[in-house]
Amino acid sequence: MYITCLDLEGVLVPEIWIAFAEATGIPELKRTTRDEPDYDKLMQYRLDILDKNGLGLKEIQDTIATIDPLPGAKEFLDALRDISQVIILSDTFTQFAKPLMEKLGMPTIFCNTLVVSPDGKITDYKLRLPDGKRKTVKALQSIGYDTIASGDSYNDLGMIESSKAGFLFRTTDQLKKDYPNVPAYETYDELLGAIKKVLDAE
Repeated sequence: MYITCLDLEGVLVPEIWIAFAEATGIPELKRTTRDEPDYDKLMQYRLDILDKNGLGLKEIQDTIATIDPLPGAKEFLDALRDISQVIILSDTFTQFAKPLMEKLGMPTIFCNTLVVSPDGKITDYKLRLPDGKRKTVKALQSIGYDTIASGDSYNDLGMIESSKAGFLFRTTDQLKKDYPNVPAYETYDELLGAIKKVLDAE
């Protein structure tokens, strides 16, 4: 039996930090896991910028409230959930995810948690699990599931390469060049078709 594991940002919804960068006029916050493979380094960079600019959880949540799923994302996810169990594996945070999950029909998501002080300042973050995407795929396999995985960034490669089938989706030219053996798709129809082929061959 298969479980399909999907990244969230860039695959189903816009990048939250890019949207927040545009809302605040702070271009440095546009840096994502597409640009920086080291997640701890990236998050410390973000927290330093938030601290310097006096920005906290509320300001980010106000931006998230304005974000809708990418065009066609919910329809794709609905169609995928008709043929496969689906888990979203994301490096986002529980404090960010809930309104987005509501717009996507409340799929299951495994993500991280922010540490927030009483005044709303984000002081730290807690990873659900280091290297969580790859380890989650391995854990699912250890209890008898095969996995299909898709994402767009460096931090998705662990789950993609560890799965029985894995696909890049709307990724960068650099990632396509660096990982030419991983099929890369640009549309939901293409991705759904590739997943269906794997499931049909079961």
